[in-house]
Amino acid sequence: MRILMVSPHPVYSARGTPISVLNRCRALSELGHEVDLVTYPIGEDVPVDGLTYLRARVPGISSVRVGPSAAKVPLDAAVLAKAVVRAVREREAYDVLHTHEEAGVLALLPTRVMDLPHVYDMGNDLSTVASNYGMPKPITWVAGAVERAIVRRSDVVIAHFPCLAERVAHASRSTPVHVVYNVPFEPVADGNRTASFRRRWSDNGRPVVVYTGTLEPYQGLPSLLEAMELLRSVRPAPRLVVVGGSEEQARVLRERTMRLGDVVHVEGAIPQAEVPSALAAADLLISPRAGGANTPLKIFSYLHSGRPVIATRIASHTQVLDDRCAVLVDPTAEGIAAGICRCLTDPSWADGIARNGRALAEREFTTHTYVEAVRRAYAELDEVASASAGPACGAERREAEAGAVA
Repeated sequence: MRILMVSPHPVYSARGTPISVLNRCRALSELGHEVDLVTYPIGEDVPVDGLTYLRARVPGISSVRVGPSAAKVPLDAAVLAKAVVRAVREREAYDVLHTHEEAGVLALLPTRVMDLPHVYDMGNDLSTVASNYGMPKPITWVAGAVERAIVRRSDVVIAHFPCLAERVAHASRSTPVHVVYNVPFEPVADGNRTASFRRRWSDNGRPVVVYTGTLEPYQGLPSLLEAMELLRSVRPAPRLVVVGGSEEQARVLRERTMRLGDVVHVEGAIPQAEVPSALAAADLLISPRAGGANTPLKIFSYLHSGRPVIATRIASHTQVLDDRCAVLVDPTAEGIAAGICRCLTDPSWADGIARNGRALAEREFTTHTYVEAVRRAYAELDEVASASAGPACGAERREAEAGAVA
């Protein structure tokens, strides 16, 4: 099967959705498919068998930040235009259109333009994303309406989390939806690199709490920093290491945490291949998000590391974690501090939590289970593929069938 995949993101770069897109391509490659990926002109061409990068060039733009921005407007327009031209010119070359997030609007075009079975990769709730970034209510309403329309015009939806699958079911009773968790495709930890991180981060056996990920406001770092200040009197005082973020974000965070002295170390971004080694150098791993429902990709890497995971008791985490496999705490500085303190004062209990977490990851969140979940989602397209010679597909096909029954 040859797939036209459209992702309005900087693939590959070491952040949420671009990681997810690359992993989806890896899974489809393992299943024997070929993927032509239309994406931003920004990012690294990571080699994957059967994957061809088709970059939509936009002169003058060489970077794009996480979340909505002015740069995304011409970038998204260029990606969508390139995808349409490709689909029209090589109509017979492709078997499936696979879109990520806002690129799903391609499914709303007339079928004579995009006459392909459509897989919608739903990594976020578009209205919630708009709200999280301070967009006015009319825009969030429009985003939600567009998302519902995309779902209804899709043949299969891949939802990254159970909460997104619920949104799909609410938008359409007839669109099949498959939950595919974003498990890591990362190498194992390197002992020498882990030892190097540990020497730099911990002096005299000092406990190290590691956070990895972006430094966007929704990640809950203010509460985490406040929690570390509350723990300064603990002996030995734990040290927070922050891994990730852009150079500018890391610089701002270093300035902000200078008053805390060596309680906080801002490592900044590291190569994705080194992340498992960094996690292995920690005593505790933390995800301090204050709200939201999308499970961060880091959680699956955290579980595989075998280190105790501290996470806030919110939907983002509890749809994957429970009290048996993670230390779930209130999303406040006091709650986070209490969770860290308990792990440090009761290491046997924390180690038991870590073992449970790793067992969960090895049972349910492996590359094998991931590839199998993608295979099941694509198996839903068999009926569409057999009917593609007809005039209707996707939502139009289902509406026709419903009319025939009526």
